[in-house]
Amino acid sequence: MDSMKKFFPIFTENPKILYLDSGASSQKPNCVIEAMDNFYRTYYANIHRGMYDWSERASAVYDEVRAKIADFVGAESVDEIVFTRGTTSAINMVAMALRDSGIICKGDVIMVSEAEHHSNMLPWRHLAEVCGAELAFIPVNMSSGMFDADWVQKHIGDRVKIVAISGQSNVLGVATNVREIADIVHSGSKAFVLVDGAQLTAHSRVNVREMGADFYAFSGHKIYGPTGIGALYGRADILAKLSPVEYGGDMVEAVSFSRVEYKEAPSKFEAGTPPIAEVVGLGFAIDFLQGIGMDKVEKYLGDLTHYAVEKIGAIEGVKILSARNANSVI
Repeated sequence: MDSMKKFFPIFTENPKILYLDSGASSQKPNCVIEAMDNFYRTYYANIHRGMYDWSERASAVYDEVRAKIADFVGAESVDEIVFTRGTTSAINMVAMALRDSGIICKGDVIMVSEAEHHSNMLPWRHLAEVCGAELAFIPVNMSSGMFDADWVQKHIGDRVKIVAISGQSNVLGVATNVREIADIVHSGSKAFVLVDGAQLTAHSRVNVREMGADFYAFSGHKIYGPTGIGALYGRADILAKLSPVEYGGDMVEAVSFSRVEYKEAPSKFEAGTPPIAEVVGLGFAIDFLQGIGMDKVEKYLGDLTHYAVEKIGAIEGVKILSARNANSVI
Protein backbone atom coordinates (compact mmCIF):
# COMPACT_ATOMS: atom_id res chain seq x y z
CA MET A 1 0.00 0.00 0.00
CA ASP A 2 2.78 2.45 0.95
CA SER A 3 4.54 1.77 -2.36
CA MET A 4 1.44 3.00 -4.22
CA LYS A 5 0.75 5.94 -1.94
CA LYS A 6 3.96 7.61 -3.06
CA PHE A 7 2.35 8.35 -6.43
CA PHE A 8 -0.41 10.43 -4.79
CA PRO A 9 0.62 13.82 -3.40
CA ILE A 10 -2.42 14.04 -1.11
CA PHE A 11 -0.91 11.27 1.01
CA THR A 12 2.32 13.22 1.40
CA GLU A 13 0.24 15.84 3.17
CA ASN A 14 -1.84 13.18 4.98
CA PRO A 15 0.46 10.17 5.50
CA LYS A 16 -1.74 8.42 8.09
CA ILE A 17 -4.96 8.56 6.06
CA LEU A 18 -6.48 5.41 4.57
CA TYR A 19 -8.85 6.60 1.85
CA LEU A 20 -11.91 4.36 1.53
CA ASP A 21 -14.17 6.46 -0.68
CA SER A 22 -12.95 5.52 -4.17
CA GLY A 23 -16.46 4.34 -5.05
CA ALA A 24 -17.45 8.01 -4.99
CA SER A 25 -14.21 9.37 -6.48
CA SER A 26 -10.56 8.37 -6.57
CA GLN A 27 -7.52 10.40 -5.56
CA LYS A 28 -5.20 11.68 -8.29
CA PRO A 29 -1.61 10.60 -8.94
CA ASN A 30 1.16 13.09 -9.64
CA CYS A 31 1.27 12.23 -13.35
CA VAL A 32 -2.34 13.36 -13.88
CA ILE A 33 -1.95 16.59 -11.91
CA GLU A 34 1.34 17.45 -13.59
CA ALA A 35 0.06 16.67 -17.10
CA MET A 36 -2.89 19.03 -16.71
CA ASP A 37 -0.70 21.71 -15.15
CA ASN A 38 1.82 21.37 -17.99
CA PHE A 39 -0.93 21.75 -20.58
CA TYR A 40 -2.18 24.97 -19.03
CA ARG A 41 1.34 26.34 -18.52
CA THR A 42 3.03 25.44 -21.81
CA TYR A 43 0.66 24.77 -24.74
CA TYR A 44 -2.93 25.64 -23.83
CA ALA A 45 -5.07 26.26 -26.90
CA ASN A 46 -8.42 25.24 -28.34
CA ILE A 47 -8.47 22.19 -30.59
CA HIS A 48 -9.35 21.38 -34.20
CA ARG A 49 -9.71 25.01 -35.22
CA GLY A 50 -6.30 26.69 -34.93
CA MET A 51 -3.41 26.57 -37.43
CA TYR A 52 -0.59 27.27 -35.00
CA ASP A 53 1.74 25.11 -32.93
CA TRP A 54 -0.11 25.09 -29.60
CA SER A 55 -3.47 24.30 -31.16
CA GLU A 56 -2.01 21.57 -33.33
CA ARG A 57 -0.23 20.02 -30.35
CA ALA A 58 -3.36 20.19 -28.17
CA SER A 59 -5.41 18.65 -30.99
CA ALA A 60 -2.92 15.83 -31.43
CA VAL A 61 -2.90 15.02 -27.69
CA TYR A 62 -6.71 15.13 -27.56
CA ASP A 63 -6.97 12.70 -30.49
CA GLU A 64 -4.30 10.44 -29.00
CA VAL A 65 -6.32 10.09 -25.79
CA ARG A 66 -9.38 9.00 -27.79
CA ALA A 67 -7.26 6.27 -29.39
CA LYS A 68 -5.89 5.33 -25.97
CA ILE A 69 -9.42 4.91 -24.59
CA ALA A 70 -10.45 2.82 -27.59
CA ASP A 71 -7.58 0.44 -26.87
CA PHE A 72 -8.24 0.52 -23.11
CA VAL A 73 -11.85 -0.69 -23.47
CA GLY A 74 -11.35 -2.91 -26.52
CA ALA A 75 -13.28 -0.83 -29.06
CA GLU A 76 -12.87 -1.68 -32.72
CA SER A 77 -12.35 1.93 -33.79
CA VAL A 78 -11.47 5.32 -32.32
CA ASP A 79 -14.68 6.60 -33.91
CA GLU A 80 -16.64 4.53 -31.37
CA ILE A 81 -15.40 6.68 -28.47
CA VAL A 82 -17.35 9.83 -27.54
CA PHE A 83 -16.01 12.16 -24.86
CA THR A 84 -18.61 13.06 -22.24
CA ARG A 85 -18.67 14.72 -18.82
CA GLY A 86 -18.82 11.27 -17.21
CA THR A 87 -21.03 8.21 -16.83
CA THR A 88 -24.16 10.20 -15.98
CA SER A 89 -23.69 12.45 -19.00
CA ALA A 90 -23.03 9.48 -21.28
CA ILE A 91 -26.15 7.59 -20.24
CA ASN A 92 -28.30 10.69 -20.57
CA MET A 93 -26.82 11.23 -24.03
CA VAL A 94 -27.80 7.73 -25.12
CA ALA A 95 -31.31 8.09 -23.69
CA MET A 96 -31.90 11.42 -25.45
CA ALA A 97 -30.42 10.18 -28.72
CA LEU A 98 -32.68 7.11 -28.70
CA ARG A 99 -35.65 9.42 -28.10
CA ASP A 100 -34.71 11.98 -30.75
CA SER A 101 -33.93 9.26 -33.29
CA GLY A 102 -37.35 7.67 -32.79
CA ILE A 103 -35.88 4.37 -31.63
CA ILE A 104 -37.76 4.34 -28.31
CA CYS A 105 -41.43 5.26 -28.56
CA LYS A 106 -44.73 4.79 -26.78
CA GLY A 107 -45.33 1.16 -25.83
CA ASP A 108 -41.67 0.14 -25.97
CA VAL A 109 -39.92 -1.45 -22.99
CA ILE A 110 -36.76 -0.26 -21.25
CA MET A 111 -35.10 -2.83 -18.97
CA VAL A 112 -32.89 -1.86 -16.05
CA SER A 113 -31.91 -3.87 -13.01
CA GLU A 114 -33.09 -3.42 -9.45
CA ALA A 115 -29.52 -2.65 -8.40
CA GLU A 116 -28.80 0.35 -10.63
CA HIS A 117 -27.27 3.58 -9.40
CA HIS A 118 -29.25 6.80 -10.01
CA SER A 119 -27.09 7.50 -13.07
CA ASN A 120 -28.40 4.37 -14.75
CA MET A 121 -31.94 4.62 -13.41
CA LEU A 122 -33.23 8.18 -13.56
CA PRO A 123 -32.43 8.87 -17.25
CA TRP A 124 -34.43 5.78 -18.24
CA ARG A 125 -37.28 6.63 -15.89
CA HIS A 126 -37.46 10.09 -17.43
CA LEU A 127 -37.30 8.68 -20.96
CA ALA A 128 -40.13 6.26 -20.18
CA GLU A 129 -42.28 9.11 -18.84
CA VAL A 130 -41.61 11.36 -21.83
CA CYS A 131 -42.09 8.69 -24.49
CA GLY A 132 -44.81 6.63 -22.84
CA ALA A 133 -42.52 3.62 -22.67
CA GLU A 134 -42.59 0.97 -19.96
CA LEU A 135 -39.82 0.48 -17.40
CA ALA A 136 -39.13 -3.15 -16.44
CA PHE A 137 -36.80 -4.15 -13.60
CA ILE A 138 -34.49 -7.16 -13.76
CA PRO A 139 -34.37 -8.94 -10.37
CA VAL A 140 -31.00 -9.35 -8.67
CA ASN A 141 -29.95 -12.37 -6.62
CA MET A 142 -28.80 -10.75 -3.37
CA SER A 143 -26.67 -13.72 -2.36
CA SER A 144 -24.60 -13.57 -5.55
CA GLY A 145 -25.23 -10.05 -6.82
CA MET A 146 -25.97 -11.45 -10.29
CA PHE A 147 -28.83 -10.47 -12.58
CA ASP A 148 -31.63 -13.03 -12.95
CA ALA A 149 -30.88 -14.42 -16.41
CA ASP A 150 -33.98 -16.64 -16.39
CA TRP A 151 -36.18 -13.57 -15.81
CA VAL A 152 -34.52 -11.78 -18.74
CA GLN A 153 -34.99 -14.85 -20.95
CA LYS A 154 -38.66 -14.93 -20.05
CA HIS A 155 -39.35 -11.21 -20.60
CA ILE A 156 -37.15 -10.33 -23.57
CA GLY A 157 -38.93 -9.67 -26.85
CA ASP A 158 -39.55 -7.23 -29.70
CA ARG A 159 -40.96 -4.52 -27.42
CA VAL A 160 -37.69 -4.27 -25.49
CA LYS A 161 -35.45 -1.61 -27.04
CA ILE A 162 -32.62 -1.27 -24.53
CA VAL A 163 -31.31 -3.17 -21.50
CA ALA A 164 -29.22 -0.97 -19.18
CA ILE A 165 -27.18 -2.74 -16.50
CA SER A 166 -24.13 -2.08 -14.34
CA GLY A 167 -20.87 -3.89 -14.98
CA GLN A 168 -20.09 -3.85 -11.27
CA SER A 169 -22.36 -2.96 -8.39
CA ASN A 170 -21.44 0.18 -6.46
CA VAL A 171 -23.12 -1.36 -3.39
CA LEU A 172 -22.14 -5.04 -3.43
CA GLY A 173 -18.83 -4.81 -5.29
CA VAL A 174 -19.80 -7.69 -7.56
CA ALA A 175 -18.71 -7.83 -11.19
CA THR A 176 -22.00 -8.83 -12.80
CA ASN A 177 -22.93 -11.41 -15.45
CA VAL A 178 -23.06 -8.90 -18.31
CA ARG A 179 -22.07 -11.31 -21.09
CA GLU A 180 -24.74 -13.82 -20.10
CA ILE A 181 -27.42 -11.10 -20.17
CA ALA A 182 -26.11 -9.63 -23.42
CA ASP A 183 -26.25 -13.00 -25.15
CA ILE A 184 -29.88 -13.48 -24.08
CA VAL A 185 -30.84 -9.96 -25.17
CA HIS A 186 -29.17 -10.18 -28.57
CA SER A 187 -30.53 -13.63 -29.34
CA GLY A 188 -34.09 -12.80 -28.26
CA SER A 189 -34.54 -9.24 -29.53
CA LYS A 190 -33.06 -6.33 -31.46
CA ALA A 191 -32.51 -4.41 -28.23
CA PHE A 192 -29.28 -2.65 -27.35
CA VAL A 193 -27.26 -3.42 -24.22
CA LEU A 194 -25.83 -0.48 -22.29
CA VAL A 195 -23.29 -1.17 -19.55
CA ASP A 196 -22.65 1.31 -16.75
CA GLY A 197 -18.91 0.83 -16.27
CA ALA A 198 -18.38 3.52 -13.62
CA GLN A 199 -17.10 1.04 -11.03
CA LEU A 200 -15.84 -1.78 -13.26
CA THR A 201 -13.39 0.27 -15.32
CA ALA A 202 -11.04 1.01 -12.41
CA HIS A 203 -10.98 -2.55 -11.12
CA SER A 204 -10.84 -4.97 -14.05
CA ARG A 205 -9.65 -5.33 -17.60
CA VAL A 206 -12.49 -4.25 -19.88
CA ASN A 207 -13.27 -5.42 -23.41
CA VAL A 208 -16.58 -4.09 -24.63
CA ARG A 209 -16.78 -6.55 -27.52
CA GLU A 210 -16.09 -9.56 -25.33
CA MET A 211 -18.83 -8.51 -22.88
CA GLY A 212 -21.32 -7.92 -25.69
CA ALA A 213 -21.93 -4.23 -24.92
CA ASP A 214 -23.50 -1.98 -27.53
CA PHE A 215 -22.84 1.02 -25.28
CA TYR A 216 -20.36 1.32 -22.40
CA ALA A 217 -19.99 4.39 -20.18
CA PHE A 218 -17.38 5.33 -17.59
CA SER A 219 -16.09 8.34 -15.64
CA GLY A 220 -12.53 9.61 -15.51
CA HIS A 221 -12.65 10.63 -11.85
CA LYS A 222 -13.15 7.02 -10.74
CA ILE A 223 -10.07 5.78 -12.56
CA TYR A 224 -7.63 8.31 -11.02
CA GLY A 225 -8.40 10.99 -13.61
CA PRO A 226 -10.02 14.43 -13.25
CA THR A 227 -13.68 15.20 -12.72
CA GLY A 228 -15.83 16.47 -15.57
CA ILE A 229 -14.59 13.98 -18.15
CA GLY A 230 -15.58 10.46 -19.16
CA ALA A 231 -16.30 8.46 -22.26
CA LEU A 232 -19.05 6.62 -24.04
CA TYR A 233 -18.32 3.64 -26.24
CA GLY A 234 -20.97 3.06 -28.86
CA ARG A 235 -20.92 0.52 -31.66
CA ALA A 236 -20.14 2.36 -34.90
CA ASP A 237 -23.23 1.17 -36.76
CA ILE A 238 -25.47 2.32 -33.90
CA LEU A 239 -23.83 5.73 -33.46
CA ALA A 240 -24.32 6.32 -37.19
CA LYS A 241 -28.10 6.00 -36.73
CA LEU A 242 -28.39 8.32 -33.73
CA SER A 243 -29.18 12.02 -33.82
CA PRO A 244 -26.98 14.54 -31.99
CA VAL A 245 -28.34 15.76 -28.66
CA GLU A 246 -26.37 19.01 -28.40
CA TYR A 247 -25.74 21.50 -31.17
CA GLY A 248 -22.97 24.02 -31.71
CA GLY A 249 -19.46 24.45 -33.01
CA ASP A 250 -17.14 21.67 -34.17
CA MET A 251 -19.92 19.12 -34.82
CA VAL A 252 -20.97 20.46 -38.23
CA GLU A 253 -19.43 19.72 -41.61
CA ALA A 254 -21.22 22.58 -43.34
CA VAL A 255 -23.89 25.10 -42.39
CA SER A 256 -25.86 27.73 -44.26
CA PHE A 257 -29.15 29.57 -43.85
CA SER A 258 -30.95 26.73 -45.62
CA ARG A 259 -29.20 23.52 -44.57
CA VAL A 260 -26.90 21.87 -42.02
CA GLU A 261 -24.65 18.87 -42.57
CA TYR A 262 -23.40 17.22 -39.39
CA LYS A 263 -20.09 15.43 -39.00
CA GLU A 264 -19.95 11.69 -38.49
CA ALA A 265 -19.61 10.17 -35.02
CA PRO A 266 -17.99 10.84 -32.65
CA SER A 267 -17.73 14.53 -33.62
CA LYS A 268 -21.49 15.00 -34.02
CA PHE A 269 -21.91 14.23 -30.30
CA GLU A 270 -19.21 16.66 -29.13
CA ALA A 271 -20.55 20.15 -29.70
CA GLY A 272 -18.59 23.14 -28.48
CA THR A 273 -15.20 23.47 -26.83
CA PRO A 274 -14.50 20.25 -24.93
CA PRO A 275 -12.78 19.87 -21.53
CA ILE A 276 -9.34 19.63 -23.12
CA ALA A 277 -7.23 19.69 -19.96
CA GLU A 278 -9.43 17.00 -18.44
CA VAL A 279 -8.97 14.83 -21.54
CA VAL A 280 -5.21 15.26 -21.16
CA GLY A 281 -5.47 14.18 -17.51
CA LEU A 282 -7.65 11.19 -18.41
CA GLY A 283 -5.02 9.97 -20.85
CA PHE A 284 -2.38 10.01 -18.14
CA ALA A 285 -4.74 8.25 -15.70
CA ILE A 286 -5.10 5.42 -18.21
CA ASP A 287 -1.32 5.32 -18.61
CA PHE A 288 -1.02 5.10 -14.82
CA LEU A 289 -3.39 2.12 -14.60
CA GLN A 290 -1.86 0.31 -17.55
CA GLY A 291 1.60 0.92 -16.14
CA ILE A 292 0.56 -1.06 -13.07
CA GLY A 293 -1.28 -3.65 -15.19
CA MET A 294 -5.01 -4.30 -14.93
CA ASP A 295 -4.44 -7.97 -14.10
CA LYS A 296 -2.34 -6.91 -11.10
CA VAL A 297 -4.95 -4.35 -10.09
CA GLU A 298 -7.71 -6.95 -10.21
CA LYS A 299 -5.71 -9.50 -8.22
CA TYR A 300 -4.71 -6.98 -5.56
CA LEU A 301 -8.27 -5.75 -5.11
CA GLY A 302 -9.53 -9.32 -4.92
CA ASP A 303 -6.99 -10.12 -2.20
CA LEU A 304 -7.93 -6.93 -0.36
CA THR A 305 -11.63 -7.83 -0.53
CA HIS A 306 -11.07 -11.29 0.88
CA TYR A 307 -8.94 -9.84 3.69
CA ALA A 308 -11.63 -7.26 4.52
CA VAL A 309 -14.38 -9.91 4.48
CA GLU A 310 -12.37 -12.15 6.82
CA LYS A 311 -11.69 -9.38 9.32
CA ILE A 312 -15.10 -7.72 9.20
CA GLY A 313 -16.86 -11.09 9.24
CA ALA A 314 -15.21 -11.85 12.57
CA ILE A 315 -16.93 -8.87 14.21
CA GLU A 316 -19.91 -9.96 16.27
CA GLY A 317 -23.25 -8.71 14.95
CA VAL A 318 -21.98 -7.84 11.47
CA LYS A 319 -23.77 -9.46 8.52
CA ILE A 320 -21.96 -9.36 5.17
CA LEU A 321 -24.16 -9.17 2.09
CA SER A 322 -22.71 -10.76 -1.05
CA ALA A 323 -19.13 -9.65 -0.42
CA ARG A 324 -17.82 -13.22 -0.38
CA ASN A 325 -18.71 -13.36 -4.06
CA ALA A 326 -17.28 -9.93 -4.89
CA ASN A 327 -14.55 -9.86 -7.50
CA SER A 328 -13.04 -6.67 -6.15
CA VAL A 329 -13.65 -3.75 -3.89
CA ILE A 330 -15.52 -0.57 -4.66
